Amino acid sequence: MHLRLISLAALVAFGLSATAQNQVAQAAAPDRAEGLRTAFARAQHLKRGINASGWFAQHAGDYSAAWTDKYTDSQDIALIAKMGFDNVRLSVDATPLEGWPHGADGLNSEFLARLDKAVDTMLADGLAVTIDIHPESAYKLRVKTTDDGVDRFVMLWRRLAAHYAGRDPERVFFEIMNEPEVSDAYRWAGIQARVAAAIREVAPRQTIIATGPNYSDIVDLLKMHPLEDGNVIYNFHFYDPHEFTHQGAGWGAAWWTYEHGIPYPATESSMAELVKQVPDLVNRYQLENYWLDHWDGHRIRLLMDEGAAWGKVNGVPLICNEFGVFRDHADPASRNAWIKDVRTALEADGIGWSMWDYRGNFGVVVKPDGQAAQPDAGTAAALGLGK
Repeated sequence: MHLRLISLAALVAFGLSATAQNQVAQAAAPDRAEGLRTAFARAQHLKRGINASGWFAQHAGDYSAAWTDKYTDSQDIALIAKMGFDNVRLSVDATPLEGWPHGADGLNSEFLARLDKAVDTMLADGLAVTIDIHPESAYKLRVKTTDDGVDRFVMLWRRLAAHYAGRDPERVFFEIMNEPEVSDAYRWAGIQARVAAAIREVAPRQTIIATGPNYSDIVDLLKMHPLEDGNVIYNFHFYDPHEFTHQGAGWGAAWWTYEHGIPYPATESSMAELVKQVPDLVNRYQLENYWLDHWDGHRIRLLMDEGAAWGKVNGVPLICNEFGVFRDHADPASRNAWIKDVRTALEADGIGWSMWDYRGNFGVVVKPDGQAAQPDAGTAAALGLGK
């Protein structure tokens, strides 16, 4: 057991004397301080990132080689590096990792071999990689509601961390879980601390990425207390206001599907007819509040400042590893204006970022199946790439 993971309350429970407690605490403090120095230094590898989703996660259970070999390939990884990104957040579904055929480590050896190839290709192209456990809702629900679900999740991470412990700790990061959807902040804190301890047992050098409860919004970050482990970076996601970023989306609030061409920033004149897209009066009222709330770059910066202040108060490094706009029904100029405002606000606060997403309907590239990816020049410019 690592000293940095032992709280003073736990030491009391172990029956140690006050003198012994002080000795242990003094020994642990430099260890945590060294971990913090490591985490801050490594956060510099996560300044300009992109998410790689729909590849080893978010694909309705089809993670065959026929899918993963074509959806994102070595040419895509080379393009990510060429565009100016320095890291990739690689989403990995928990279920196929636990599936058969099992290797000696208890993980799916066939799936893991393909995941290894993706990770190693990114490293070879000079990119840092965040291995992000990105489960489906049913898996999250078991973790949220059952002890067995937590036990299985801890076991999964112990095995996965051991597998990747030999990779370059400067550039391979372990993100505990994407948007845990555990609304009880105290339960999630306990789960996260337990997983972090399991990772640290088998991967003492790697940097862990931790998150707040629920959907990892800024407000969820503010509910957190940092882990005892110093070698941790803390993340949050930003999609506000959803009325704009998720317009036309078929998940979340049902009325978002009615929205098309919602501008950013919005004015009364630009929204006068657009609010009528939403037939229900209650939902129309909600959409009307989007422009009444005066969403613009200044408001976004003030919200980012709140997250940055939490990091400073707690003395820990931060990243924002998801933000983006559903592009199918958004005006491209408005979409890029929002992306630029978010990106510049994060950079002004010294917070690294990873945009959602590489390809797909939030993408920085357009890649029809069977064709080479084409970067969206407007979105790349909004991200400050290619300067």
